[in-house]
Amino acid sequence: MQFKLYTDVYEFYNDTYGMLMRHEAQNLIPLGNIIIGHEGKDKTDWRDPVNWLMVTISDAKGIQLTAIMTPPHNITLYATDNIINPEAINCLVDGLKDREIPGVMTEKTLAEYFAKEYTLRKGTTFKTIMTQRIYELTAVNPDIQKVGIVRLLDKKDIHFFPYWAEAFYAAGSYGKTEMSIPQDADPYLYRIASKKLYILEDNGIPVSMAGYTREMQTAIGVAFVYTPPYERGKGYATSIVAQISQLALDKGFTRCVLYTDLANPTSNSIYQKIGYMPICDSLQLKFE
Repeated sequence: MQFKLYTDVYEFYNDTYGMLMRHEAQNLIPLGNIIIGHEGKDKTDWRDPVNWLMVTISDAKGIQLTAIMTPPHNITLYATDNIINPEAINCLVDGLKDREIPGVMTEKTLAEYFAKEYTLRKGTTFKTIMTQRIYELTAVNPDIQKVGIVRLLDKKDIHFFPYWAEAFYAAGSYGKTEMSIPQDADPYLYRIASKKLYILEDNGIPVSMAGYTREMQTAIGVAFVYTPPYERGKGYATSIVAQISQLALDKGFTRCVLYTDLANPTSNSIYQKIGYMPICDSLQLKFE
């Protein structure tokens, strides 16, 4: 097995893009990242490839394992054609022995296998942060009831959006209610300027939000779904996700992809009613 460490994002893109596209929806995160790096339009925060860890593990048959980490985020992996090669995992772990990896987020079986080998070699442990399910949608259920009007998030929303954003981040742990108080407007203005986030209004009042994440060749990620507690149970999240999913399909994407926390039965039920179908389960593991 050959451990290849990349310093050129363009070379890494050329070597791995086609392979990752074999499971486009499953590889939403690594694909989206290498597209960002390849385009080079945005190098804010973690998006500058100069700080990335990019690795492939190959044998005579070709690449068997792909790994990318965009600090401070976890490493993401893809076993070619979802066939786990133990030798490839061991080779990767050997190559990472002098690096600190905070955790892994990838397909469940691969995540568990890698975490066990990595922590065994490091003499540490790992714990599950979140059990996720990846869904994709190719057509919106026509029977879904749509309420309210969807519009792009705008600068005029700066008076409430930062608080919704922090509440959304806090809810990354299902049931968590403590959130940070926004201090600096710039990160939120950056989000607004991306023109990827949408607000659902009911009678002119903002009641829910959702938006897009990574754009790929045929798929686009849907995320940032948040409804304030006092507006829940009214079908708002269902409506906005259905509407922006249809909007993405109308723009020419053939599928929408989203991650859910399996600890949240409500969101998993909502997305399936809209037309999202499960692709695979994913784990977010933290190394301790």
